[in-house]
Amino acid sequence: MSWTISFISEHDFMNHIQSTIQKYGDKLESFDLRRFNKNTVDPVKLIFDKTVYKSTWEETIKNEIFRQRDKSNNNDIGYFHQRIFQYIDKCHVPDNGEEGGWDVIYKNPDGITLPDGSIVHTVYVEMKNKHNTMNSASAGKTFIKMQAQLLRDDDCACFLVEAIAQRSQNIKWETTVDGQKQGHRLIRRVSIDKFYSLVTGQEDAFYQICMALPDAIQKVINNSPDVITPSDTVFDELRKIASHSHFKDEELAMSLAIYMLGFSTYSGFDTAIVSDLLQNIREDSVLLEYTKQVLNL
Repeated sequence: MSWTISFISEHDFMNHIQSTIQKYGDKLESFDLRRFNKNTVDPVKLIFDKTVYKSTWEETIKNEIFRQRDKSNNNDIGYFHQRIFQYIDKCHVPDNGEEGGWDVIYKNPDGITLPDGSIVHTVYVEMKNKHNTMNSASAGKTFIKMQAQLLRDDDCACFLVEAIAQRSQNIKWETTVDGQKQGHRLIRRVSIDKFYSLVTGQEDAFYQICMALPDAIQKVINNSPDVITPSDTVFDELRKIASHSHFKDEELAMSLAIYMLGFSTYSGFDTAIVSDLLQNIREDSVLLEYTKQVLNL
């Protein structure tokens, strides 16, 4: 399929996707039981999740692995949303902490027209993945930073750009600072589609990026032999441990294996149940040692 986006080259777009995938790093590595329980999962939550959502143990464990991976993936997607603007004309992405700590700086010598008709020549951007990720203290701190920038430069505007905004918008941002509601016409809350539209001059620029993304990601993965396809073994390892329990009921045996991830040293669990389990797998010395490590025994 021919490349139709005019404001970023296919080469730059593919390189940026490659860089974003590389940011996933060790999150692409497979999960074994030891890694799964590195920070100790909550067995009671897993029991509730499985039962309430009417899932199998395999589905429940896969969901927990996905949750653990997903916790740290938001920063990687933030990288994608921010750093792509280095390839777009008149946009500049400072190194982390440099140039006032702004995520993106957009300069246009021909002028940048805001919705109220005001014209400035620079826009300083603080970018967030989602509209509700800032608490009141963080929002106040960001607003004060923008006020300070306006005092230093009276030919600029400051944008809080949100990838997942409540709606498509470019509005005056009002927030609470030191208990008082504050707002300024040059401090604005902007959805990412409106920011793309402003810097590219194309109303549907963000839509174009989104439509190109699935095929581009697949191409990068297909052409990158170093991109790992995870092969998680957590469910099989838990099922093997459960098979050595004295419980004949497979569901109860699996529940015990899950409980052991967090409660192996708790009263009741640390006596007959654990002793019985370890006794039953004693003939498999490798599994015995592995189980002791996973359960922190």
